[in-house]
Amino acid sequence: MSWETVIGLEIHTQLATQSKIFSGAPTAYGAPPNSQACAVDLGLPGVLPVLNKEVVNMAIKFGLAIEAQIAPRSIFARKNYFYPDLPKGYQISQYELPIVEHGQVSIRLDDGSEKIIGVTRAHLEEDAGKSLHEDYHGMTGIDLNRAGTPLLEIVSEPDMRSAAEAVAYMKKIHALVRYLGISDGNMQEGSFRCDANVSVRPKGQEEFGTRSELKNINSFRFVERAINFEVERQIDLLETGGEVIQETRLYDADRDETRSMRTKEEAMDYRYFPDPDLLPVGITAEHIESIRATLPELPEAKKDRFISEYALKAEDAVILTASREMADYFETVARVSGEAKLAGNWVIGELSAYLNKEDMAIGDSPISAEMLAGVIRRISDNTISGKIAKDVFDAMWSGEGDADTIIEKKGLKQITDTGELEAIVDKVIADNPEQVEQFKAGKEKVLGFFVGQCMKATGGKGNPAQLNQMLRDKLGK
Repeated sequence: MSWETVIGLEIHTQLATQSKIFSGAPTAYGAPPNSQACAVDLGLPGVLPVLNKEVVNMAIKFGLAIEAQIAPRSIFARKNYFYPDLPKGYQISQYELPIVEHGQVSIRLDDGSEKIIGVTRAHLEEDAGKSLHEDYHGMTGIDLNRAGTPLLEIVSEPDMRSAAEAVAYMKKIHALVRYLGISDGNMQEGSFRCDANVSVRPKGQEEFGTRSELKNINSFRFVERAINFEVERQIDLLETGGEVIQETRLYDADRDETRSMRTKEEAMDYRYFPDPDLLPVGITAEHIESIRATLPELPEAKKDRFISEYALKAEDAVILTASREMADYFETVARVSGEAKLAGNWVIGELSAYLNKEDMAIGDSPISAEMLAGVIRRISDNTISGKIAKDVFDAMWSGEGDADTIIEKKGLKQITDTGELEAIVDKVIADNPEQVEQFKAGKEKVLGFFVGQCMKATGGKGNPAQLNQMLRDKLGK
């Protein structure tokens, strides 16, 4: 039997506010445990929550970016459940009237086509605390610093059909919230994480299968691995006569497996009701338009502009706009060097390879955009060849200075003296009579061999274009 996978994601994005959603307590990461939770966050008797206006503005901004409806009136509800890290016994969230509904984003599939993923809703809520198990030897510690941290929960339609599509969607949302400046998207610190709802059904069947929810995954790689494991687990279960149970499951990255945490609650189990301490949120059309006026250039628009303004290939523009930081870096290199195509090639090629090798973000690159532009300028004015430029790049990465300093210090200037190059060309031709005959017999590719020999003889400092022309002139005689 052929099976079809059905996936929906619930992405929790921490909003980039200085204080919490209902109190003035700070949201800074890394503070000593329980040093940033005030009486409001703990729900102590006699305190009242006060909504942070900035989280509403951020949610509106996200809704506009995905072409969603912004609710003119939304309310907060109490979601009741009992966990050790939720001292109030309920979480303030939104249920029936969320602030954002019915949006969409497009993702790019491996074959280059686009697919639209529906966004059911995006609602505001407070985060819970955190249970600590390490260093407590059979006991559990509770850190309530995260209690009350503002979250925007982005719930997709079950439109994804593979783990790869889920990762593409998650990356798209991640890039979008960072472009908008509403979240730092730091996955290691828990600012961006997701729950994946996964089910399988016989191909062609309309009805959804029973789903399991994979909880709190904070890595693109782990999302892909967790979904793939879960799909195989459910198919194996069904094909051996078993039954998939609706439940919440944990992904264990060390064992690369999912395992049961608890049976999955339905909405009715949470006994939602409107929070009596918070007034409904009213949003006017004028307020929405004032937020719209602050939207930055979004990834899709930036990609189209890169193609038209810099004459980049579509696939290169997609890579260069994958994050705001990379797009800004590329634009600086292109502007300073005046060579957009070369700038794109170097950012996608050499720079990305070094960043990946060192597992480093582009913001931490030891080579600034201005320094990379300096290398490209020296290629353009024929001071160095492309091959030597890679040596210069490597030296810059090691902290040896900018391009001009390294070129001067290491004597890397390109040889353009006609007499010097001609002597080298004559010697290479004289030393390789067999290849000369092959070229004269019509084997054009042999010219590359001659250029390579000449470059080797000049220690990589010969001008390839000049050598190419001189070889053609002499071999053609």
